Amino acid sequence: MDKRKVIYFTDEQNDEFSKAQIKAKKIDENYVYVYNSLFKKFTHFFWYRVVATPIAFLYTKIKFHHKCVGREKLRPFRKTGYFMYGNHTQDIADPFIPNMINFPKTNYFIVHPNNVSIPVLGKINPSLGALPLPDDIKAYRNFIKAIEYRIMQNHCVVIYPEAHIWPYYTKIRSFKSDSFAYPVKFNTPVFCFTNTYQKSRFSKEPKIVTYIDGPFYQNEEIPPRQRKEEIRNCIYKAMTERAKKSTVEMIKYIRKEDEND
Repeated sequence: MDKRKVIYFTDEQNDEFSKAQIKAKKIDENYVYVYNSLFKKFTHFFWYRVVATPIAFLYTKIKFHHKCVGREKLRPFRKTGYFMYGNHTQDIADPFIPNMINFPKTNYFIVHPNNVSIPVLGKINPSLGALPLPDDIKAYRNFIKAIEYRIMQNHCVVIYPEAHIWPYYTKIRSFKSDSFAYPVKFNTPVFCFTNTYQKSRFSKEPKIVTYIDGPFYQNEEIPPRQRKEEIRNCIYKAMTERAKKSTVEMIKYIRKEDEND
């Protein structure tokens, strides 16, 4: 459990409170997003299904007594690719929880390059579904092709639109609409999940209850730029409403200019 009781912030869209300090490598045109060799398919299966999935189940159940509400909304989309957006409040649990939500569907995560730059684990994360954001236009083309490929395979692409980790935060931070251009481009359904912190009967650590909302569809009668704003607003509204179900505040977040109020 994070030992910090109070965290002061200035910018809810850009402040980062993860304790990890990583120098990100550049993701250029030479970065390979999709491997089709038998060896790479095996390593993906091994790390994702044999190693990560059981660990994810045990970690989320033992540490957070994780519970998911609304999984039935996903059942009609087992053979459909879709995007899923969630709030970013845990460094370890956040990559694990979507695997519990979407099982047995495979998840791919749009991540900061930090995630593929970590010593040792950075080599494994691509096999766990990491799709790092590109650093130039040539890499961007490969990145978009990789997302399209995974959606066409009927997988789920997970995005944390808040971008930065705020441990145990119980509200939804304002986020930009940029990441909602992907479902607009590929005309796919969109879901969101909201992790809430609630009192546990078993430990001082709160339990995480995840609420699923959706599907949300784009309005094809308006321009693409407006569509992504509309989807963003629908997701933000749903997540904000669900976040009200948190009953435990482990860390108090205070805006710096408000600390003397």
